[in-house]
Amino acid sequence: MSEQQSNPQPSQPSQQRSRRRRRRPNDRDRRRDQGYSPRSPRSQGSISVVVPLLNEEESLPELARQLEDVLQRYAPNKWDVLFIDDGSTDGSYREIEAIHAKNQRFKAIRFRRNYGKSAALGVAFAHVEGDVVITMDADLQDDPHEIPALMTKLDEGYDLVSGWKRKRHDPWHKTVPSKLFNVVTSIMSGIKLHDFNCGLKAYRRDVVKTVQVYGEMHRYIPALAHWEGFKVTEIPVQHHERKFGVSKFGMSRFLKGFLDLLTVMFTTRYVKRPLHFFGAVGTLFALTGFVTDAWLAVEWFLGRTSLSNRPLALFGVAMIIVGVQLISIGLIGELIVKQHQEHERYSIQERLQ
Repeated sequence: MSEQQSNPQPSQPSQQRSRRRRRRPNDRDRRRDQGYSPRSPRSQGSISVVVPLLNEEESLPELARQLEDVLQRYAPNKWDVLFIDDGSTDGSYREIEAIHAKNQRFKAIRFRRNYGKSAALGVAFAHVEGDVVITMDADLQDDPHEIPALMTKLDEGYDLVSGWKRKRHDPWHKTVPSKLFNVVTSIMSGIKLHDFNCGLKAYRRDVVKTVQVYGEMHRYIPALAHWEGFKVTEIPVQHHERKFGVSKFGMSRFLKGFLDLLTVMFTTRYVKRPLHFFGAVGTLFALTGFVTDAWLAVEWFLGRTSLSNRPLALFGVAMIIVGVQLISIGLIGELIVKQHQEHERYSIQERLQ
């Protein structure tokens, strides 16, 4: 046996495989091993990506390159991107026009003025035609390479997959209030998610055509979809530091977000049964007032107190009056709802005819 045969040298592919084994796997490697690779598409439907934006001129060219690279490998020639320019005052729309000139799969809708992210998503949802809809922000903090992971999770039978920025690259004055906001929203909405407000989400088309987004309701799309009967989940996604520009959201969004949460809860859970809400609160108020005045009446009957100098007696009467008024509002609401029952809208999953 020759020396060359007794000491075979490893081939170049073997050396490459050895080096790959020694390299510590990152998140993208693990996702490829689990079937997330954009080179191995599992879903054969078309994909529409929705990107709302406001003054993101510098981010758009790089974002378009990344989206085209990922989408063309994952769903060749079965994708489109819809930019929603929410009244930008910089050169964002000129960049979008240049991107469209190179590839007409990139489309755009331009608002005359700034209407807000919910309005942008609402208009986009009305126009998209993809079997799967992806939403993401235009600031490059959301990673387009997470799209295959979202799609793979949809393939498991979910209707909406929300991103979870587990490691978030934002200052503390944004992350701390956001965590509190997510905890409160999770408790009040009844759906357990770590990150309601992540811009990176994947939806089946039925979801975006069913859920109504207006005002500032974009924060609660997972809750709205959950209450409509859709299956909602989340997966951790990569979050990057902002490269260009500044955030367009201030601290006031958290106060507005809490008020919007109350609106969402009432308009989804109680809009068809207002007496359940007003009646429950009114009964609690009236019962508190009745117990308070009953206790004072017993004290007065036993000669232990005088009602003329007890403000607590007036408090009890006020509570009873407010409680009765709330119950009355609930009854009036029930009458209004009863008159409009013929216009009831239900979310139908499928039909046989």
